Amino acid sequence: MNDLSNEYQTAVTKVQQCRREIGKAIIGQREIVEQVLLAILCDGNVLLESVPGLGKTELAKTISHVLKLSFSRIQFTPDLMPSDITGTTMIVKKDGENHFSFEKGPIFANLVLADEINRATPKTQAALLEAMQEKTVTSTHTTYQLPLPFMVLATQNPIESEGTYPLPEAQLDRFIFKLLVPFPNKKELKDIVNLTLSFQDDLTKPTTILSAEDIFDIRSLIMELPVSDIVMDYAMQLVLNTHPELPNAPEITRNYVTLGASPRGAQAIIRTAKARAMLEHRFNVSFDDIDYVALPALRHRISLNFEAIQDELSADDILIKLIQVTHDSINI
Repeated sequence: MNDLSNEYQTAVTKVQQCRREIGKAIIGQREIVEQVLLAILCDGNVLLESVPGLGKTELAKTISHVLKLSFSRIQFTPDLMPSDITGTTMIVKKDGENHFSFEKGPIFANLVLADEINRATPKTQAALLEAMQEKTVTSTHTTYQLPLPFMVLATQNPIESEGTYPLPEAQLDRFIFKLLVPFPNKKELKDIVNLTLSFQDDLTKPTTILSAEDIFDIRSLIMELPVSDIVMDYAMQLVLNTHPELPNAPEITRNYVTLGASPRGAQAIIRTAKARAMLEHRFNVSFDDIDYVALPALRHRISLNFEAIQDELSADDILIKLIQVTHDSINI
């Protein structure tokens, strides 16, 4: 047990160092940084939503540096083709004969930034599905393994923005978290301006803390964390409460939700709650851990009806009420 405790302590210390190093380049956004790290440690993809200019690209580049991951950025545009992402098979001449050769696309990196993903057509967005789920790319009947660890960090503008295409449910479900990046407050805005417009020496630049091997080791430790039956039941009931078709669905779900969260939502909650428990120096998952990850894990996995839009209710509004309903049902 002492050896296991030492491993956990070492892992927690390294992740805390990562947070501090990322904070050298990213002002504020502490919760966003922590939740992106949780997703990486749980082998998940993340969708970041905000207006342009809030440092999402800088966040991805900084994380890839601190975690020693290869980085690739893909700018999604309406004319982007699937082969521009995955790569293409070309005819090359070798020893006087023609041969087929696969030229890898920018998807072949540890951390891929899919920038403004909802500006590309649904056909191009779908090119990411296999990569996000299977960590592979298939071209002309040949399957290629992506470098591991592999993660897609996608950004999107609010759906109301001009020139955007809504992401299909199948793709949204492959993101372990959807994070809403807030606008910085006055102090943070001042610090951002001072940081970006001043000279930076080596002491103020982020340094590399983790490696791919470290990430795999931490993932193994996270998987070993136990979840009690009552906490597991609470998480499962929360997911079930998002389904309006079930006979005991809460009234708010029946009134405002058309599609509930999938089993991937339940998996996302438990996986990320385990990671959060570890980072909080605990050896078991608590109700607070479930509540902490519930919004980012479920907000993109439920679909609201017209009545919710008419009453100006967001997915977060619905989920916050469902968390309270679920609390009450098991007498927490």
